[in-house]
Parts: sequence; C-alpha cells; structure tokens
Amino acid sequence: MGARTLIVTNDFPPRPGGIQAFVHGLACRLPPDSVVVYAPRWKGCEGFDARQPYEVVRHPTTLMLPTRAVAARAAALVDDGATVVFGAAAPLGLLAPALRAAGAARVVMLTHGHEASWARLPVAGALLGRIGAGADAVTYLGDYTCRRLAPVVPEAKLVRLAPGVDTAVFRPGTGRDEVRRALALGDRPVVVCVSRLVPRKGQDMLIRAWPLVLRRVPDAVLLLVGGGPSRAALERAVSRLGLRGSVVFTGSVPWAALPAHYAAGDVFAMPCRTRLGGLDVEGLGIVYLEASATGLPVVAGSSGGAPDAVRHGETGLVVDGRSSGDIAHALAGLLADPARARAMGERGRAWVEREWNWESVAARFAGLL
Repeated sequence: MGARTLIVTNDFPPRPGGIQAFVHGLACRLPPDSVVVYAPRWKGCEGFDARQPYEVVRHPTTLMLPTRAVAARAAALVDDGATVVFGAAAPLGLLAPALRAAGAARVVMLTHGHEASWARLPVAGALLGRIGAGADAVTYLGDYTCRRLAPVVPEAKLVRLAPGVDTAVFRPGTGRDEVRRALALGDRPVVVCVSRLVPRKGQDMLIRAWPLVLRRVPDAVLLLVGGGPSRAALERAVSRLGLRGSVVFTGSVPWAALPAHYAAGDVFAMPCRTRLGGLDVEGLGIVYLEASATGLPVVAGSSGGAPDAVRHGETGLVVDGRSSGDIAHALAGLLADPARARAMGERGRAWVEREWNWESVAARFAGLL
C-alpha cells in the first residue's frame, strides 16, 4: 500500500452540519485503505467510526486547535510522501509546516464560509494568507468565496471544489408519508427548513413572516428541523405571535432521517442573511441542493454564496433574508401555486443530477490529491 491521505478536520460526523457532510462525503469516496481521518471526539462517535470502512482517529476533546499537541498527534499519522487534507483551512491549516516536516509531500486545504469572512479582516486575512502559503491547493465553493479569497491566496492555488449530493439518498417522496404521520401534518401545505437553529440561517425571519403567509394559505405549516442555541428564543416568538398550531419544531434528527424530513415539505426555505458586518456569512448552503434533489422548490437568502446553490426563477427564489415581506411573498406564492412549485422542484432535481453529483466532485478531489 502506498502513502495514505490524512484528513485533518474539526468538522466530521456524527457532529451534524454541512461542512461535516462534505468532508465525510469526500472521505467515503476514496479507497478505504488509502485514507485516515483525524477528528475531534463527538457524542456517538464510537458507533459511527465502527461503521466506516477506513480508519478514524479521534482527538481526546471536541475541538482541535493548531497547538503542539495536535501537531504531534497529526504528525504521527503522516506516512512518508502522504497528502494531507485540511477539512477547513482555518485555523488547522497552520499545522501544514509541521506535517510537511513529518513527511507530507502535498497539502490540500478546503475552505468554506468562515475563511471568506477571515479574508475581510486585516489580522485574520494575514493569518489566512500564511495558511494559504503552506498549501499546494486551496479549494473554494463558488464565485463568492473565490472573490473573497483571491486577495490573500495566490490565484494559481485556488481550485473550485463544492459539495456533491447523493441523489439516490435525497430523492422525491422518500419517507414523506411516515414523517407527516409522525408529526401529524396530514395533507397541509408544508414549508420545511433543515438547518442549525442560529440567527444567520433565518428561522427567526421565517417565524416573523409566517402570519403573512397564513393570510394567503391559512392551513400552512412551518416545519423547523434541527437543533441549536436559538431554539428557546424561536419558541418564545412562536408563542408571542400565536403560531403554536402552525409551527413545528423537531429538534435534531439523525442523519439517516434527514431525507425524509426534506421530503415531508412542499417548499424548502432557509432565508439566510449576512451578519456581524459581513463576518457571519453563508458559504454555499448544501441544504438548498439537498432540497432540490428531493424535488422541492427552494427559497434562499441572498447571503454570501447561497445564490450559487439556486437558479433564481428556475429552481427556486433568492430573497432578502432581512425582509419578512419578501420571504412571505415568496413562500405564499409557491404554496398557492403547486404546479409552479412542482416545476421548480423538477428543474432543481435535474440540475443537481447534472451538475452537483458526487461522481464529478470525487473525480475533482482525486485529481487534487
């Protein structure tokens, strides 16, 4: 066996999230004996790791920083002549020189939304430039993140690598009836949002827009799938607006159950918005592509690279995530016109199958290695 590829990442299942799914998807498409993953511990990781066909080495804590201890543990996993992949360039990419000294021949760094934010700040941007200097290739998700990275990372190193979607897993109708029965949704029109409950994702704006949606579609339900620190505030907002009968929280759900929760909806919405002066921004939004693969029209916020995952007017609508009126208009319009919504979903499914399939992504990734 030749030198293995070492993936060093803070973002890996069973911790939920889009970056985690992306890095896991890449690892799963390498030959099992050619890869080892070094990642933090997370609740349930023992069972998850046992199901993987490749080796997963867990750090003792739930977060890895570019310290000497982490460098030493990672260096011990580097085969001579290996390629090292950082699941997110910042901050662990600072370990690149130590891993080259341990025998790594090539370093590939993935970037996401937070690196695009780092590039805007003088000190963080300089640090990101230092990280990029230690790489042979730095990936970006789309046009937005590329523009942000270009001032601090040499253009010759920048390579597009966006997530893929498993269209056999995310497909129309899968598990729809079971989830609707379990949540007592019946045949009511459903807008579903699958995402972590944090301000940037826009669940608060969905709730604020919901009374406007109900004026046009009185029996509609808003289904919020996911957990997160904003849940208590969101539930208070639901009570304050008298929406308890039309907003459903599921909390966190297992990965395997996510496709069915998408399919339970008629429209997908995550009206993300940029916050903190541009520092809290959406890098892409894999959830839009998963929803499209499930055959749903999507309503996306205009934050960062989110519009790269939607064809406005074809697979969904891009709205101002800060405007409850814009959000309500888009949602009510799609719910009130099922034929239009269905056509958008069908176009979205075809687009994902054609341009966001994992086979193409895996081939690009293999080329980088």
